[in-house]
Amino acid sequence: MRHIFRAAPPVPTEEAHRTTPFEVFFDLVFVFAFIRVATFTAQAPTPLGLAHSLVILLLLWWPFTNYAWLTNQVRADVGLVRAGNSVVMAAMFVAALVLPEAWRNGNQSLAAPITLALVYIVVRAVYLGLVWHISAGNARLRTSLRFRLIPVLVGLIALLFGAALGGAAQTMLWAAAFLIDCIGGLLIAVFAGRASLPSPSHFAERHGLIVIIALGESLISVGVGAGSAVVRWPVLIAALLALTTALALWWLYFENAAASAGQALARIPVRERSRTGSIAYSLAHFLLIAGIIYLAAGIEEVLAHIAHHPPHQPAGTPLDWTSTATLFTGPALFLIGRALFLRLTVRRTPPAPILAAGTILALLPVARHLPALAALALVATILIALVCYERINWQPTAAAK
Repeated sequence: MRHIFRAAPPVPTEEAHRTTPFEVFFDLVFVFAFIRVATFTAQAPTPLGLAHSLVILLLLWWPFTNYAWLTNQVRADVGLVRAGNSVVMAAMFVAALVLPEAWRNGNQSLAAPITLALVYIVVRAVYLGLVWHISAGNARLRTSLRFRLIPVLVGLIALLFGAALGGAAQTMLWAAAFLIDCIGGLLIAVFAGRASLPSPSHFAERHGLIVIIALGESLISVGVGAGSAVVRWPVLIAALLALTTALALWWLYFENAAASAGQALARIPVRERSRTGSIAYSLAHFLLIAGIIYLAAGIEEVLAHIAHHPPHQPAGTPLDWTSTATLFTGPALFLIGRALFLRLTVRRTPPAPILAAGTILALLPVARHLPALAALALVATILIALVCYERINWQPTAAAK
């Protein structure tokens, strides 16, 4: 009977390994948590609320990058690795549910922030345990794992104290927790060593999936913002504009960037591939995801603004400064992240996206005085213009060299 309960050994991936259905389900849970950040942002459209949402998104994104690297080493749907990933999915689902109440002010309950901190502890502990499990016989990886415990433990202590204290202390301690965990982990990976990426196509595909799932789920903000007023024609126009912006971002990433970058990553020597992958995919893609989340929160504000204004103001009144900044900063962050992604992979940064991002940010003061629908139409117009320009001028062969 002993063999029935014996855990299957980890199965190393090969160069041609592709994303499994189990990993897609795993990513869906993480993106659900990301989209809940957009809900949190829309609930608190203030500069402090934007800072809080950014800290939470950082704390969610860093574990995702770690698990993407882990499942590039071994299959995610076998043995203890599958069991560990299942536990993480359950933990992230709980985190997503309590996330809108994660910041404690005054006499607010400790339950949500403590729950989120404990979830993060579970996610990090499972990750470290799985790395120990797959690193049998790899002395270098085990050595780096021992060093890795230091920033993780310090970061977790900061999380717990921040959850207990609330207010400004929570903001500072949770931001410090991420910086300690992330920067400490990167430094240890550089100096103590980290396994390479055996399957560059899998790593690129995994990050591409998280982008497309985030774009798809960001459209949920349309329904949330519109509510029962969705039958009004200004609301329908705003919804179509939201779909247009999502489609434009999809085009800019998948048609003109992802394939060239994936090919470039595959050509990098195996020993150097991990460093490029960690920066270009794990870090640069955070800007892409943050841009999508902020844009979704801005769209939700636009839809809610239009839906709750009287018929004689069909386009809505101007948004406040924070909501306008959210709507315009989102696509600008996405374009900046895409430019960084291309620079780190194909060693080429087309000037048009940088110019478009600068134009979006420069028009923010103008958009502050436009009706909400017009502000969203302005963002959509700039993105459509960029897509049309790159459709004519993009040179994939040159980018792939």
